[in-house]
Amino acid sequence: MALLERVATLIRANLNELVDRAENPEKMIKQVILDMQNQFMQVKTQVAIALADMHLLEKKQQENHAREEEWMRKAELAVSKGDDRLARAGLDRAMSYKQLAENFVEQMEDQKTQVEVLKDALNALGRKIAEVEGQADVLIAQHRRTKAVGRAADASQKASSTDQTGAFRRMSNKVMREEAVTQAAVELSGEEIERRFEKIEREQEIERMLQELKQRKSLTA
Repeated sequence: MALLERVATLIRANLNELVDRAENPEKMIKQVILDMQNQFMQVKTQVAIALADMHLLEKKQQENHAREEEWMRKAELAVSKGDDRLARAGLDRAMSYKQLAENFVEQMEDQKTQVEVLKDALNALGRKIAEVEGQADVLIAQHRRTKAVGRAADASQKASSTDQTGAFRRMSNKVMREEAVTQAAVELSGEEIERRFEKIEREQEIERMLQELKQRKSLTA
């Protein structure tokens, strides 16, 4: 029946594969559980109906068996009275009820098989629902972690994109230039001081040499 086919499809469903293919895994998982629960209630209803039908068939079988025995007693009574014609009529009725009872037995066996099939499907679907519900929280948490990691990766990628990298490079170059200018200024300042000292030392040397010349000049005068 179509119901059992739908149940079989749900039982065979691989939740991990469904999650991988779903655009919204959380919504999909909740929908799968809802579908399973709905099917579970439908199968449960069918089990109840099938059991009721089986009990009805059993009742019909018992009624026909009782009538068979009743007509057998009537046939025996007719025989005891020496009325063979009436006894034959009674036996004919008894055989009819016996055939009906046997037919109901066959129907009961078929119905019993259907009940067992539905019960097995119900139990299997119940186990599948428990399994999916047990996996759902884990898969949803995993999906949320995956999304969080994805968002972090996107942010990292944006941070390292061409524009961001270019801005960082420009800022780095600016800092380096400023450092270079500062260093150059320091170096120039140092050179200026050295030149000033060299000038003083040169002037002193010239003054010394001048004094020496003056002394030599005064000695030779």
